[in-house]
Amino acid sequence: MTNSGTDAAPAAGAGPAAGWRWAPAWVLAYVAMWPAPGIAEGLLSLGALLVLAKSVAGRLRREAPLLDGAAWRLASALFLAYWLPQLLSAPDAIDGGRAWGKAALGLRYLPFAWLVAMAVATPPLRRLTFGGLAVIVAAWFADGLLQALSGTSAWFWSLDQLKWAISGHGLCTPAEVAAADRLSGFLGPCNLKLGQVLASMSPFLLLPVQRRWGAWAWLAVAALAGIVIVLAGSRASWITYALVLLLSGWPLLGWKRLLAVAVVAALGLAGLVAVSPQLQQRVQRTTLAFADGGMDQALSGRGQIWGAAACMIAGHPVNGVGARGFREAFPACDPLHGSGPAWGEGPALHAHQLVLEILSETGILGLLLWLSGAWLAWRAWHRADAAARERARPTMLALVVTVFPFNTHLAFHSSFWGGVLMLLAGLYAGALKGWSAGIRDDQPFGC
Repeated sequence: MTNSGTDAAPAAGAGPAAGWRWAPAWVLAYVAMWPAPGIAEGLLSLGALLVLAKSVAGRLRREAPLLDGAAWRLASALFLAYWLPQLLSAPDAIDGGRAWGKAALGLRYLPFAWLVAMAVATPPLRRLTFGGLAVIVAAWFADGLLQALSGTSAWFWSLDQLKWAISGHGLCTPAEVAAADRLSGFLGPCNLKLGQVLASMSPFLLLPVQRRWGAWAWLAVAALAGIVIVLAGSRASWITYALVLLLSGWPLLGWKRLLAVAVVAALGLAGLVAVSPQLQQRVQRTTLAFADGGMDQALSGRGQIWGAAACMIAGHPVNGVGARGFREAFPACDPLHGSGPAWGEGPALHAHQLVLEILSETGILGLLLWLSGAWLAWRAWHRADAAARERARPTMLALVVTVFPFNTHLAFHSSFWGGVLMLLAGLYAGALKGWSAGIRDDQPFGC
């Protein structure tokens, strides 16, 4: 099986994966440690340094390339589409030190993307990485169901107990625990991103289930996963997950059966709302959109934030206010001048919407670079053969729903969500354009 447009793989015994058996474990450890941001960031940075060191050593010894040329180029191009806007926004940023620091720190994402691509570049490595991701995501959903039934996330509780044993305090403060108003799962009550993370990562579970066990298994797993995502309370995650179900269910069920599934899902959602006070509050907040002057309340203050983003775009159209400079620019652009924002006290930290975040923080130059990255990703998909597309389908779906522009979003220029985006970009490049020529699925690690 060959990839059109990719370089030929090295001869047997000199396979590119021979020295990279640890790459899947490293990537999976990084994902598993998301509840502990410091550890996850350390794994990302150390992995990037290891890749750079191995690259230099391999060059000096004239070893086989670490990654297929086409996968290396695609991963690098997707990184540049993400990172160059940050660099170009720095020279006249409102907070220059923060913007330059963000651009400098962002350089680690390039070798990290290569590491991730290498972790899925051959059939054996790909089975380990995608299989491990499926297990981790399944465990996250199971843990969320357990919390919904018992009130406790076993995953987060275990990490929290470890933190207590090491440092004498937990991962979250008592105030953060008391303020949590939704299912928090493995990320914990001080990091209420469970719904969006699970929705974006759900293709790594749903598509393997669909391939291995068929439509009924897909329906069962999708329903259980949907309960967790709904109880996690983020309306943005509901939209993301609906897109996952639409794009994965349509080819499997056809539009008539998928429509019937949607009706059943709507009835199930109504049942969950009937028994969950938190969901009732979110539904009531959503209905405020139909009341006079209630749109901003229905959007949890997003209207105020988006108005401020429009002000920043008008004032800094070329390269924005600087990556992660939204909070500094917000007071001067706040359309309500700080009078009782819906989210509480303090400035908004980011635009909560991908296009507005790019334009307000990195300007038109940033948007053009992001669009170029999207075009390169689409072109790579369009030019790949059917086998390559099938290999990369879970990551392609995860990327599409994560950056879907007609939704609200987490901060893509933040360390956490930026790392998630580069993880998906590396998986996409490695799966779509990785080594395949001369490497059979029955050859362990291509050797």
